[in-house]
Order: sequence, then C-alpha cells, then structure tokens
Amino acid sequence: MVSKRNSSDPISYSFGHFKNSIETTLVVIKGILLEYSSTLRLVTSLDLSDNNLTGNIPVGITDLLGLRSLNLSINRLSGRIPRTIGNMVTLESLDFSYNQLSGAIPESISNLTFLSYLNVAYNNLTGKIPTGTQLQSFNASNFLGNNLCGPPLTDNCSINAVQPDDAGNSEGSKGGLEVDWFWFYVSAALGFVVAFWSIAGPLVFKKSWRDAYFKMLDSMGTKARQCFRP
Repeated sequence: MVSKRNSSDPISYSFGHFKNSIETTLVVIKGILLEYSSTLRLVTSLDLSDNNLTGNIPVGITDLLGLRSLNLSINRLSGRIPRTIGNMVTLESLDFSYNQLSGAIPESISNLTFLSYLNVAYNNLTGKIPTGTQLQSFNASNFLGNNLCGPPLTDNCSINAVQPDDAGNSEGSKGGLEVDWFWFYVSAALGFVVAFWSIAGPLVFKKSWRDAYFKMLDSMGTKARQCFRP
C-alpha cells in the first residue's frame, strides 16, 4: 500500500510487516527501461498489464498525480476501483480490463476531464456508468463483460427496469401467488367432495332415505306439472 507524503518526500509503501520507501524504481515505457530515483511522483506512464497481479488496487496508487497513463489490464485484481481515482486529474489513458473488479465505477471518474481512453471491459462491475461527456463518447466495447448500464451501452438503465433486489421480491411474490392459488383450488375441490358426499352418501347407503328422497322429487314434479297445466 502506498502512503501519501509531502511532495518533496519519497513515496513509501507497506506490505504486512515490511515497510520501505521507493528510492529507486525501474519502469519500462514503450520498451525503454527508465530509472527513477526518489522521483516516482514524476512518472507519467505506468504499465503493469499481464503480470498475474492479485488483490485489490492499492488506494495509494491514486497519489501518483503526475500519471497520464495507467494500465493494469489482464491481471487478477479484485475488489473495487478506488473512489479517489478522480484525484488523478492528469490521466489521459486508463485500462482496468480483464480483471475481477467488482462494484460500481466511482462517480469521481467523471472528474478526469483529460481522459481520452477508458477500458474496464470483462470485470464484475455493476450499476450505471457515471455521467461525463468523455465517458459517454467512449466505445461501448470498452464496457462489455460487466453488469453495467447507461450510455454508451444500449441498456439505458430504464427506471422501469427491475433491479436485482426487486427482481428477487418479484419472483418471491409471484411464487407466493402461485402457492395461494394452489391451496385455493385444493380447498375448493375438498369442499365440493365433502358437500357432495354429505348429500349423496345417505342416499346411497340408506334405502329409507333414498325412497323418501325420490318420493319428494316425484311429488315436486307432480306439483310443477299441475302449475303449468292449461
């Protein structure tokens, strides 16, 4: 992790119990090996792509305010993009593609007014792409492979769209309704069976009741015919 110090001091870093200051750093820029001694803050380009790096992006990297190009692509970096990324106001190129970053793209990234290239494709990022003139002008392919929405992507984060939590609630409600209807039909069927056999049962098993029932029907039929007889 890099810690912020006075501009005249070397940038220090710590990893577990190991602490030191970056006095001399070798950086390869476009195939040229450059040596920086106590002047890391003057580095304008940092390319650590395809190095099998793991863990979170150190927040301290955003203290390198002189960076114009930062490339951390094709690694196994996880966690969130530092919220202080917007402090790197001189950035012109930023590439976090092909990692395992999660969460939302920080709103502060819209502060990078000099940014002309941004690639966060194929991570696990979610949410709306922050609003910023230059962000919406980037190629949509630079945001693919995530769960992002908003311009320049075709998914415009419609307010009518079901959010993940709402989707879960919707599915739960739908399931509840299906269960309610199921028990309604079961109750109705049982009620019909009970009512039917409470009436038909005695007629089937008791001859005296059956004879009385049919006599009653015959009597009602006779009276009905008399009522309609001219």
